[in-house]
Amino acid sequence: MGTYAQDTSVSVEKSKAEIERTLTRYGADGFQTGWHKRQGKAMVAFEFDGRHVRFFVTVPDQSDERFMLTKAGRTRSTVQSLKAWEQEQRQRWRALNLVVKAKMEAIDCGIETFEEAFLAHLVLPDGSTVAEHLIPKIITAIKRNKTPRLLLPETTRG
Repeated sequence: MGTYAQDTSVSVEKSKAEIERTLTRYGADGFQTGWHKRQGKAMVAFEFDGRHVRFFVTVPDQSDERFMLTKAGRTRSTVQSLKAWEQEQRQRWRALNLVVKAKMEAIDCGIETFEEAFLAHLVLPDGSTVAEHLIPKIITAIKRNKTPRLLLPETTRG
């Protein structure tokens, strides 16, 4: 679990509502949340001036050992395990709330553009995000020590 908001008592529902309020305040045109149990993901998506953004929040398996055992290796009760799992959920949603607020404020202050702030999470016409599309290509480029044409500046393309 991350350290930011690791002891928060703010519910997941309140964090989602706060994210929605933040996006509404900054002018979002739409907002949506959802989850998929088998994929272990929750999702926040929003639309802003015709651009679609999607974040996934990993939802760890409730039966993961880190929820079943204390740091000292002792077995937790069922109630204690559930509390540890719920705490991690609250922490992750507080962290996402912080990310969204910080990005929207950075845009509002002119520190970066919307595209710069949310680049990795922008949804492309095929439904994938920029990150899902580019990260494999970037990793390959780094391994091969060669920049693919897609990532080269316009002036160096043939």
